[in-house]
Amino acid sequence: MPDFPVLPSMSLVPSMNRKLPLNTISASIAAIVFLLSAGLTALTRQPGWVIGGFVLALLVHLSLKMCNSWQRVLVLRAGKIQGLRGPGLFLIVPFLDQIDAVVDQRIRTVPVHTRQTLTRDTTPVDVDAVVFWMVHDPLRAITELDNYEGSVSMVALTTLREVVGSSDLATLLEDRRRIDGELRDLIEIKTREWGVTVQAVEIRDVQLPDSLQDAMSRQAQAERERAARVTLASAEREVAHELAQAAKTYEASPIALQILQINRIFEMNKNRGTTILMPTTMADAMTSATAFAAAMQTVQPETGTPAETGGVSG
Repeated sequence: MPDFPVLPSMSLVPSMNRKLPLNTISASIAAIVFLLSAGLTALTRQPGWVIGGFVLALLVHLSLKMCNSWQRVLVLRAGKIQGLRGPGLFLIVPFLDQIDAVVDQRIRTVPVHTRQTLTRDTTPVDVDAVVFWMVHDPLRAITELDNYEGSVSMVALTTLREVVGSSDLATLLEDRRRIDGELRDLIEIKTREWGVTVQAVEIRDVQLPDSLQDAMSRQAQAERERAARVTLASAEREVAHELAQAAKTYEASPIALQILQINRIFEMNKNRGTTILMPTTMADAMTSATAFAAAMQTVQPETGTPAETGGVSG
């Protein structure tokens, strides 16, 4: 069975039952009233002043309440709802009015974690998500739900399991933005009637089983190796094509091949100062190729025809 999350806010007293902040204003007024009554008692020697001052100070302390700007207070009078009070100072009737709940309207977060949830393609995954929500209608949140914080967390958990179960693993890993928006819309539809607004839902992590991670790693490695081999084969095909074209060129012009050989030998011996031994036939071919190249470069400046090296007598 999947483990339900134990939230920090659920392990403590719910926020709607938290106490009001310390009201130093009512305490100060009550202390001033009591001190004045004590001073009057000391001057007049009548104990009734101190008794009346004590009762008045107690009534001030019990009737003058205060809550922060982000809090709202539900006041009941003899069990009937009188409405919300706050923020700031407000008055209640002592011993008749009762503060039943204090609602925090700030944006809060609920961590949600599902274990071994099957996706649509039957892959078990662990999903961690965070829900950002706030109370926009404190009266409805208090009167319609016993514990709206726990209800929001349970709705978020069940909705997350539903969305994960209806999505493929690839979609869950690659399209998280759409999944986040879908989660937010589905959760808000369920919680809007409770006076709760869902601001955003974010999937923090998707954990896969170790065996599946190993299989995906080997698959990715095989894909990379296949792509590398395809690239190498394509390069070899292009090189072979270029070599075939070069071979045709050298076949049509043997002198060009011999000049290329001379250039390669020159590049090999340019910076190393080594001695290269070659067959006599190859050296003779290179000599003739060098002479032919020199003859081709000797042209007449004006006509562009080779210069005559000697005359023929008829």
